Amino acid sequence: MNIAVHAERPCRPRVDSARLGRLAIASLHAELACTPKPGLVTPFDTGSHDDMDAGTFLRSLFALRHYFTAIAHAGADDAPFADLRMHGLAAEAAMLRATGGINTHRGAIFSLGLLVAASARYRQLHDHAGSAAQVCLAVPHWAADFASAPLDASSPGQRARVRHGVPGVREQAAAGYPVLRELAMPTLRHALGEGLTHDAALCQTLMQLVAQIDDLNLLHRGGADGLHWAQQQAHAFLASGGTFAPGWQARLRDVGKRFVARRLSPGGSADLLACSWFLLQQEGV
Repeated sequence: MNIAVHAERPCRPRVDSARLGRLAIASLHAELACTPKPGLVTPFDTGSHDDMDAGTFLRSLFALRHYFTAIAHAGADDAPFADLRMHGLAAEAAMLRATGGINTHRGAIFSLGLLVAASARYRQLHDHAGSAAQVCLAVPHWAADFASAPLDASSPGQRARVRHGVPGVREQAAAGYPVLRELAMPTLRHALGEGLTHDAALCQTLMQLVAQIDDLNLLHRGGADGLHWAQQQAHAFLASGGTFAPGWQARLRDVGKRFVARRLSPGGSADLLACSWFLLQQEGV
């Protein structure tokens, strides 16, 4: 009698969720440390903000350190969006406790959290890291659920989105973050490939984002006129060579002074910059 012997399928190794969580926090720290950034908080100045500084951001990052690991675990387990949202709401509460009620990372909790979950889920399914584009395109796995989740209509970003009729982060996420795939990542890869320092590559990417997206933070602070003005400033900086040109730091600091005079801060672009750095770094681990 022939007896068929079936080899047991090896268990797929667990995704290193803690490592993805650390990469997410490091990416937010890289955005904070990058300088000069027009209107944004850096270790050296508060930009257009009177209520926060680098210390506020560092307290927030410390409070969020477990969130990104937890949402990576959830992504690897293919958890429903309701579970991801629960982690996000808890993270937002922890952030507000740590900062005394100041919103430092609400946008990043959503977008970077989804990308961390998508990266972990991709790894669990395919046994290897996904490219930046593959991770972005994995986010719409949850789109049907997060599109119908309740919105905080009182938040500045939501008020600006409704008032000006522009898409927000949910629409970007549901489409697989085309702004990251088609603009931010190619800019960042090109800058690094041409030998720019990390700071210069990040600043070049930031200014491309400011030039080309409808940043809800800019709309909230300056309206349509403020957004258009900021985009023009970014376009002019890039047209003069951006961070590839000698003396770029001084020119960007001058741009920053004009942003501060108008109290403008491209916080949405900063969130996407941190997401871009995470997507690049997770490819290598």
